[in-house]
Amino acid sequence: MMGFLGQALIYIVPFLLVLTFIVTIHELGHFWVARAFGVKIDRFSIGFGKTIVSRTDKRGVEWRIAWLPLGGYVKFSGDLDASSVPDQAGLAELKSRVIAEHGPGAERDYFHFKPVWQRALIVAAGPVANFLLAIALLTVLFSVIGEQVVGPRVYNVVAGSPAAQAGFQRGDLITALNGRAVSEAETVTNHVMLSAGDALIFTVERGTQILTLTATPERRFENDPIAGRIRVARIGLELRPLPQDYHYNRLNPLEAAGKGVERMNLIVGSTFRYLGRIFVGKESGDLLNGPVGIARAAGGITNAAASVEAPVGLVAANVALHLLQFAAIVSIGMGIVNLLPIPVLDGGHLVFYGYEAVARRPVPARVQELGYRVGLALLAGLMLFATWNDLQKLSLFKFLGGLA
Repeated sequence: MMGFLGQALIYIVPFLLVLTFIVTIHELGHFWVARAFGVKIDRFSIGFGKTIVSRTDKRGVEWRIAWLPLGGYVKFSGDLDASSVPDQAGLAELKSRVIAEHGPGAERDYFHFKPVWQRALIVAAGPVANFLLAIALLTVLFSVIGEQVVGPRVYNVVAGSPAAQAGFQRGDLITALNGRAVSEAETVTNHVMLSAGDALIFTVERGTQILTLTATPERRFENDPIAGRIRVARIGLELRPLPQDYHYNRLNPLEAAGKGVERMNLIVGSTFRYLGRIFVGKESGDLLNGPVGIARAAGGITNAAASVEAPVGLVAANVALHLLQFAAIVSIGMGIVNLLPIPVLDGGHLVFYGYEAVARRPVPARVQELGYRVGLALLAGLMLFATWNDLQKLSLFKFLGGLA
């Protein structure tokens, strides 16, 4: 029984810590920009439900920690509308109430009466904070451990696979993919994963020869030690470098920041490419993850990082570094999801504000209500689909790997 509880804690606690940390930074993004524009704020909450501890600062903002650690929120004064975009009638009613309670001019401190460009910046600040957090975490990682480049050397070719049919041989070094130079096994792996059914052109060094080989990735099931059983595109190569294929670079803070931005752009690009392929029917979407899959990944990463044989301090440091990398990836995912043009998300609010900027009036109430309901349905459907994937395969994007 204790063994089961221990394993449950290993999966649940890291997930909740990472989720709460990322959502708090997201909400702080909204909070800081809103405060910069003089918006009156009632509450900043970490967690939901009943209050564990709270205090009110000199500006009247209640800072609180609640008992359910599944995120958090910022509550702006007068923010009673679920979509945070009241229509013309709603704005008039709110304005008259504020003036009656606090006097003429008080409405200028309320979010809904700020210029539309300020409201848009406040809303966009949440996802932007997620991207900045990811860059900061990746910068720390690259500053602490540097950059290790692992060359894409072919160690084994699966018999009968697309790679075998293309003519790959053990010892080949992949130097370019579709005409673009590559120097890392991870780059090759990630590109192959997102290219099921698409012919890929590889440039290969074989001794003194330079060869061009073409292979088309095929989806197959495999068991990942962290993600579980997943279906992913492969061509049938196992990449394992020789000693001369390892390159280690120590990075100063500026170089580490540049590498962090580069890595974030790579993850964002890969994510949008995958979503685009789902939209055109080239991917099934079975790599999308919900809370169950993310929690499993957090626990798997914690287990793997803690399993190294080393002093307790080094083990703890290894776990922390791995969770920082995981948090960076999840933060990027949260930023992307929140920018989707769905009314219940930040991206949906930005769409409404775009309309308001052009039409010079808020979106009509009935349109907002319909959009809000459709948005909820879309979001619920997406979460159900992702959770179904979690329960079926418990899959997670494998960003690091040596298989292609």
